Amino acid sequence: MIYLDHAATTPVFPGALEAAWPWLTGDFGNPSSTYELGARAAGALTDARRSIANWLGVSSHDVVFTSGGTEGNNLCVVGLALANPRGKHIISARTEHEAVLASIDYLQRMHDFEVTWLPVDRSGAIEVSALEAALRPDTTLVTLMTANNENGLVHPVAEFARMAHSVGALLHTDAVQAANWLDVSPTRAESHAYGVDALTISGHKLGSPKGSGAVYLRSGLAIEPTLHGGGQEGDRRSGTENVAWAVALATAIEHAVPRDDALQAEATRVSQMGADFIDAVLATVPEAALVGPAVVRPTPGLALDATVRIPSIASFVFEGLNGETLLLELEQRGIIVSSGAACAAGKDEPSHVLRACGFADDVARTQVRFSFAHTTSKEDLESTVDAIAAAATSVRNLGASPHA
Repeated sequence: MIYLDHAATTPVFPGALEAAWPWLTGDFGNPSSTYELGARAAGALTDARRSIANWLGVSSHDVVFTSGGTEGNNLCVVGLALANPRGKHIISARTEHEAVLASIDYLQRMHDFEVTWLPVDRSGAIEVSALEAALRPDTTLVTLMTANNENGLVHPVAEFARMAHSVGALLHTDAVQAANWLDVSPTRAESHAYGVDALTISGHKLGSPKGSGAVYLRSGLAIEPTLHGGGQEGDRRSGTENVAWAVALATAIEHAVPRDDALQAEATRVSQMGADFIDAVLATVPEAALVGPAVVRPTPGLALDATVRIPSIASFVFEGLNGETLLLELEQRGIIVSSGAACAAGKDEPSHVLRACGFADDVARTQVRFSFAHTTSKEDLESTVDAIAAAATSVRNLGASPHA
């Protein structure tokens, strides 16, 4: 089996489970308890928070543990919009993850917020000038993802943040797909997420178990909790903290996510490998068309310019071929991929991202997304190209059959 659906979920880093195990067994205490068992759990939680804060380059107090990307996006979008009432105007794009879109829909329906949807081009890109034109004195929040989960496009989030701040609005970014490949520090000037007020990460995209995650909330920000109860996480996210999964998340980030120069080198390596894969698919399958921005190959000896596309996602449409049948044919050949966002799997509706980018519904339904990890090899991708060619031939033959 060749697993190429890492954008949907990643395998758990074994060290993360090993680190979590004591906090599920002998040291199972509630971190809010005052006796020794609880104090040890609280200490582990503090250490995990500090580790993630160091990775992000922020204060420990700015890190809030969540159950993953959906809860994190809900907390940031709804919580910031309700707690910072400059007005009731939000700016976003229809290419955002469903967790952001549904949070905005809630604010519209239940709290009478108004939304400006920024236009995107065929690749999903947004012009900074479009954001500038949309900003108003009553704009409370701009929410735009760092990297798109379906086409891999990277937004100029640092520029968006500067633009939002010029009128006093806040900027939240969903960094779930970017954190494995880009520097997403809100405080490092060279970071893609520099200057944002809030940022979401999800553990199961980083080698931690499903149900783990965290958000960054800039110090001093008011936030309206979306979960109410005992006031844990500094009154920002109530509920007994999942110490084991917090430790697992911190461990996965520490050991499974490359840092600094290693991150740059790894992103460059996978970007080159992915570019070769994309070229091979386009050359082998006549129906294939790349979704998202054009490939920019890294220049040997120079840093990767990842302002266009993260290296881990290669998504195609196969116009004229049945996308669902193509997925099944690939699975029969041991290639595990998806048709787009995992949370939309099984729905008859075409990708909302491709629709927003102007793809016709019948073409959008033919999308197949291949997403890589740091462990993906050149040989994996070469075998996958062969499997795609064979699968496409089978689908064509099925379409030509009078009994199809």
